Amino acid sequence: MTDHAAVIWLNRVLPRPLDPVRSIKVKLGVLLVTSGTAGLSYFWYAIGWLPPMTSATAIGLALLTSQVLAHGMTSPLREMTAAAGAMARGDYSRRVRATSRDEVGELAQAFNKMAADLAVADQRRRELIANVSHELRTPITSLQGVLENLVDGVAEPDPATLRVALTQTERLGHLVVDLLDLSRLDAGVVPLRRVRIDLADFLDEAVEHAAANAAGVGRDVRFQLGPLATPLTGYADPWRLHQVFANLLDNAARHSPPGATVRVTAEERDGLLHFEVSDEGAGIPEAERSRVFERFTRGDRSGDGGTGLGLAIARWVVHLHGGTIAVLDPLPPGGGCRIQVTLPMGQEAR
Repeated sequence: MTDHAAVIWLNRVLPRPLDPVRSIKVKLGVLLVTSGTAGLSYFWYAIGWLPPMTSATAIGLALLTSQVLAHGMTSPLREMTAAAGAMARGDYSRRVRATSRDEVGELAQAFNKMAADLAVADQRRRELIANVSHELRTPITSLQGVLENLVDGVAEPDPATLRVALTQTERLGHLVVDLLDLSRLDAGVVPLRRVRIDLADFLDEAVEHAAANAAGVGRDVRFQLGPLATPLTGYADPWRLHQVFANLLDNAARHSPPGATVRVTAEERDGLLHFEVSDEGAGIPEAERSRVFERFTRGDRSGDGGTGLGLAIARWVVHLHGGTIAVLDPLPPGGGCRIQVTLPMGQEAR
């Protein structure tokens, strides 16, 4: 029997006669009085002489001392009870004074950490709801305006008007798909189906898809895949990895000026695969580089048509592969944005 199993067995077998008592201070008092009485009873039985007043005074002092000392022992428990009630009502700002070094103090510290984590999670939930509501409102409002104009006869159902409606519908669809992907990633139910892939073919296909998508929405952007010094292979989930490069290439195309070139490079260095996607746009300010991979973070580019979730999904997928993703300093001249993805080469990566 393991130590943990033995502890569980003892907790079930040993009696708990003080469970009906609802105050821990009273329990301590009962404990002291009972133990003191037992000791005095044995003393009287063995010696045959017991001073009555001395015994009563000792028991009274023990009971009084237990109540005074127990107040400091039980105050964190009362604070935790009050804070838990406040948390049930949605107030996560309450904290417990954790000054003791015993088990109650450790419990108070753990409670404070749990309260802080719940406060952060609740804040993120509120921000997510607000951001999703905002992102849904924009295309819905635009689509509603187009349909109202068609119904009222203000606009004709010509190709240009229908294309506007289709664009907003596609934006809604992309947002829903991105939200579903993020919910699956958060829940940890996204299995990676890793296979050995040829990176030259994989990147060629990713660039071809990005070029077709850019041409379909009228973006005048060229895509250039740098030559691979040696044939490279990787062990990854092709579909999930395609999501990463589709988001990176789409962002680069949307933020590049007309006639610009989006470049993709790949190389093996120190046992790792290093990918880089760079564009000729305005780049990302240094102060915002640590935030661009957060959900709905788009800085001053809120009108670019994106959902604000692409880079967040890319970061999740890269982390699932055991890699890293970061914004690099731009190369002179011209600047632009450079994003580097680093992945392990072997199938043992997690």
